[in-house]
Amino acid sequence: MSCSGILKPFLQALLAAAFMSVSAAEGKTAPVLDAGDGLSAAEVMSGKRDRRDFRNRKTARVLTGIDVLEKGGFQGLVGKRVGLVTNPSGVDRNLRSTIDILYNAPGVELVALYGPEHGVRGDVYAGGKVTDTRDPATGLPVHSLYGATRKPTPEMLKGIDVMVYDIQDVGARSYTFISTLGLVMEACAEQGIEVMVLDRPNPLGGNKIEGSYVEPGYFSFVSQYRIPYIYGLTVGELAMLINEEGLNKGQTGTQQPARCRLTVVPMEGWHRDMLYSDTGLPWVLPSPNIPYSSSPVHYCAAGICGELYGFLNIGIGYTLPFQVFAEEWVNAESLKELLDSYAIPGVAFRTIYFKPLSGRTAGKLVKGVQYFFTDYDKAPVTLVQFYVMQAIATLYPDKKPFETATGVGLFDKVCGSDHIRTVFGRRYKVADIRPFWDKDVEAFRQLSAKYHLYK
Repeated sequence: MSCSGILKPFLQALLAAAFMSVSAAEGKTAPVLDAGDGLSAAEVMSGKRDRRDFRNRKTARVLTGIDVLEKGGFQGLVGKRVGLVTNPSGVDRNLRSTIDILYNAPGVELVALYGPEHGVRGDVYAGGKVTDTRDPATGLPVHSLYGATRKPTPEMLKGIDVMVYDIQDVGARSYTFISTLGLVMEACAEQGIEVMVLDRPNPLGGNKIEGSYVEPGYFSFVSQYRIPYIYGLTVGELAMLINEEGLNKGQTGTQQPARCRLTVVPMEGWHRDMLYSDTGLPWVLPSPNIPYSSSPVHYCAAGICGELYGFLNIGIGYTLPFQVFAEEWVNAESLKELLDSYAIPGVAFRTIYFKPLSGRTAGKLVKGVQYFFTDYDKAPVTLVQFYVMQAIATLYPDKKPFETATGVGLFDKVCGSDHIRTVFGRRYKVADIRPFWDKDVEAFRQLSAKYHLYK
């Protein structure tokens, strides 16, 4: 059964709480939620508001989907057997786990948990295999969705009436939790099970869009949808878009589109120009290398480069994940000087020297640059790493990225095409790839606007 971004009649009473359902049977458009006059970090960084004003004003009070769901008496779940896809980032604004909230919710029967990469309780490190087990706190069965089985099997879904999804997203296409969401939606569509997404802020804000679409032959678990690398949607909005636009075509992008019965529980108080620090919400790391609320932005600025293993240290294994570019053989001052000469809008660099605590260069002194966003609105976030690669190729012709790295397959998958590597690798000039990287941004901006739940 298909669904669209509209309201079901039985949820009309919850409009005041901004509880929105998505159903195929009706043709009403989604309500726009007005969060009030919150002050965004993006405004501060772009100089639109005085920094003293920012310090003196209170941050917004945002309620996430789980807060709104509880406030509304768990409408849509009462009297039903519920499955939950979550991890440690699934908490309310008071840091109570969604697992515990639903397990103790009156009239709600939580019967099974589903663990994506890193597991339900976050006890599996990056790339580690998640196994089927039982949750020690509740005794509920935990089914693995990372490892041999990424898509729930019919047996895993047996007896489930509604599947709830509550995980903090980072706003980047290569982040695998949104791929897990799509596979869950696909499996539930096959079994006639409703999916309920509890919405959360996009920590990159709702306006930043960067990167080209995934090209045929390059769809994968790290590029599962034909969307830009930075897509500027909340996870609830994204779920609506991939469901309604026929983008949920499996891990390889070759299947017939899957469409499920979808309910999105929107936030209250969120604006599109908000970064996570504007929300007043606690940040619970959704995965080990995303420890800070600013980490998602850095993930987008350095994570693609990080797929070139053996090329540069990007802070993984140190206290600054995705915030630096360094290596033993780099002259930090020369690298900073060349990067400064590019005059990248909204980006500044400083030299840095450190010894990684773990990984390939553990205990060795590496040298390079740390970068900062001085104007987030103007900054070409994803291109920062390509400017660094350009500078390295200029300063160290024998250390060019694709010649130095031990593999490029995952790099191509994350980019969604081999075009970036093949064209960039000819001269290592950002200008050569930028037209391709930017080509789908405006088309997606227009397409995705249909699914906006927030101003």
